[in-house]
Amino acid sequence: MKNDLDIRPLAPACGAEVFGLDLKAATAETMKRVQGALAEHQVLFFRGQDFTPEDQVAVTRKFGPILRVPFVKHMDEHPDIIAVLKEAEEKKIGTFGGTWHSDFSFLDEPPSLTLLYARELPAVGGDTLWASQYLAYEALSEGMRRLLDPLVAIQTGWPHGTRGPGYDTPGLSKSIKMVRNDPAADREIRHPVVRVHPWTGRKALFVNPVYTHRFEGMSEAESKPILEYLYAHAVKPEFTCRLRWDVGTLAVWDNRCLLHLAINDYDGSRRLLHRTTVAGERPAGIH
Repeated sequence: MKNDLDIRPLAPACGAEVFGLDLKAATAETMKRVQGALAEHQVLFFRGQDFTPEDQVAVTRKFGPILRVPFVKHMDEHPDIIAVLKEAEEKKIGTFGGTWHSDFSFLDEPPSLTLLYARELPAVGGDTLWASQYLAYEALSEGMRRLLDPLVAIQTGWPHGTRGPGYDTPGLSKSIKMVRNDPAADREIRHPVVRVHPWTGRKALFVNPVYTHRFEGMSEAESKPILEYLYAHAVKPEFTCRLRWDVGTLAVWDNRCLLHLAINDYDGSRRLLHRTTVAGERPAGIH
C-alpha cells in the first residue's frame, strides 16, 4: 500500500473510508493527517489492513496511549486486546455493544478512541452503526440547548435498569467476561450532559441509555422523560453511518462525539473482532 491518503465520506453525518494507507507503515506526519480526518469525520474505516495482534497494539499506540479498560476480561496472551466474539452456536443471546452507547462513559476519564479490527465475519449481517452527537446537539431547539448546557449527568458502570429484584441479565457470548458486583463499577460519576470536544471545540451530547442514570439534582423519575427524548433524538437516521465489515477492516472512532451500536442479526454465524482502546481525558463541559 502507498501512504497517499484517499478519504471518501461514507455518509454526510459521519464516517469516512481511508484508502491507500498501510497503518503499520504510517509515519508521524501521516498520523497527523489521519487525526485531522478523524476530527472531521469522527469515525474512519481502513480496509485491507493485515494485522497480527502485535501489529494492532502498535498501530493503536500511534493514535495515543493505550487504555486497558476495566471490568471486561482481556485476552490472556494479549492483555491490551479484548476479543469480541460470538460463536455460531450461540443463538438468541445478546451481543457485546448491542445497545447505543459511548464506550465506558462512566469512567472518570472515558476512552477517547476505540479501534476495532475484523478477523472473522458472517457472510451477511453483523454491521455496526455510529451516530454523530455533534449533529444531535446542533439539531436541538435553542430552548432545549439552554436547558441542557449546564446540566450534569450521573453515570455508573451498572447498565441502567439492571438492578433490582427479578432482573435477569441477558446472556452474552461466553467469550465476553464481564466483571460484576465490583463496587468500583457502581460509583456515581459526574459528567457534563453537553461535552466540549478538546480537538474541535464543538459541543456534543454525552449521555447514553446504557450508563446514564439521571441528571444531578433530579430523581430518575424526573430525569426519565428528557433522557428518553434525547436517546431517541440522538440516533435519528440522518445523524448516522453504517459499516458493512470486511475481514481486515479497521474502524477507529471517537467516543467523545459518537454513539455506536453493534447489530445482532447473525445467529448461526461466527464473528470475531479485536478491540483496543486509547486513553482519554475528563470530559469538559460548557463554562
